Amino acid sequence: MGSVIVAGGGLAGMASAAALSTAGFQVEVFEARGYPGGRATSYSLPGEDALIDNCQHILLRCCVNLIDFYQRLGVADKIRFYREFYFIEPGGGTSVLRGGPLPAPLHLMGSFLRLGILGLSDKFAIARALMAVRRDRLRRRDLDRVTILDWLNEQGQTPAAIARFWRPILVSAINEEPERIAALHGLQCIHLGFLASSCSYEMGVPSAPLSELYRPESWSALPGVFLRLRAPVDRILVENGRAVGVHCAGEQRLADAVICAVPFERVHGLVPDLNLDFTAWEHSPITGIHLWFDRPVTGLPHATLLERTIQWFFNKSGGRYLQIVVSASRNLVEMPRSEVIDLAVRELGEFLPSVRAARLERAHVVKEIRATFSARPGLQALRPEPRTAIGGLYLAGDWTRTAWPATMEGAVRSGYRAAEAVAADAGVRASFLLPDIG
Repeated sequence: MGSVIVAGGGLAGMASAAALSTAGFQVEVFEARGYPGGRATSYSLPGEDALIDNCQHILLRCCVNLIDFYQRLGVADKIRFYREFYFIEPGGGTSVLRGGPLPAPLHLMGSFLRLGILGLSDKFAIARALMAVRRDRLRRRDLDRVTILDWLNEQGQTPAAIARFWRPILVSAINEEPERIAALHGLQCIHLGFLASSCSYEMGVPSAPLSELYRPESWSALPGVFLRLRAPVDRILVENGRAVGVHCAGEQRLADAVICAVPFERVHGLVPDLNLDFTAWEHSPITGIHLWFDRPVTGLPHATLLERTIQWFFNKSGGRYLQIVVSASRNLVEMPRSEVIDLAVRELGEFLPSVRAARLERAHVVKEIRATFSARPGLQALRPEPRTAIGGLYLAGDWTRTAWPATMEGAVRSGYRAAEAVAADAGVRASFLLPDIG
């Protein structure tokens, strides 16, 4: 079978390599860093042996292609799924959303009606919006021209419903504020997460550092894949209108096909002749805040934190080590590290009273300035397909046309789509992409 070079060892590049390997291709993945995973990885802090994730990454049961990728690597058992979502108000009041015995889309109704964070009018408004999702998701043709906040306001959502239910869900899922998210992506998120299946809302959290999911042993079942780490691609080689390989570390490496699986802002640097216009694209940042206390401060595995800057915490080690996530964190980008830590500890103490009596032993802040593209209205038509105008050159990345916003599932979908295109153009019938639930 043919040879393929993948430029970029993030989820999109790894997924395309894993898929092509099962179809008999020989694949080399060139990654600039010393570890694969791209923006979904982990690393050691200076002077310490422990690994930390750059930010807590989660998935839902509806992320069927990401789960399939983990199964290909034999690490699906390292994802722990939770059936409960905890919402905590300032002051410590906690509400729980969990599935019940009823079939979808009524599986969450029992716990939803008992949510203390919402009033009765808020719940009626949310129920109306959920019914409207089922109607508008396939019928309306303007969903990439309006924001999800516009759409929610059209459905008569109360301020509390938006602030305490829709905003936490949408911001964490899409890494953008509701007033900047295209309704197209917002409705898809709501449909797949709440309505498509009785289990699709379940949240998966890796039980091991992210980089452990991609370690060399995980690739043993895929002998056709070769990871080249600390091997940054300088440019993609194009001859007579066709990609023939890459230039890396002063050497040329040739292949029958090349998949460019780097973030969109790096594409033109690798292949300047590719006619793609990214002038309208923007990034949305994510900030991860790692806090180690001298004692346990919570027994919850995770929780959504309402109406403050910090949005989620994840219990990483017996309640003493918490990872805080702030999505769409533009207000933290220029804030000094010490102020970010002070803010996080102060606000966390409003939700978990034990924090106020605990001593912070150490802390670390990771600002992913270019975490995702901003899923704003009007961008869908600009997202490219995996095939390009250059023969033998294909694109993969969560920013390509995956029908998903920038998520780990979107990245894997893009890798599978690129792999299908490579295989088809080589005369190999292969199908890798799994359809969405529901």
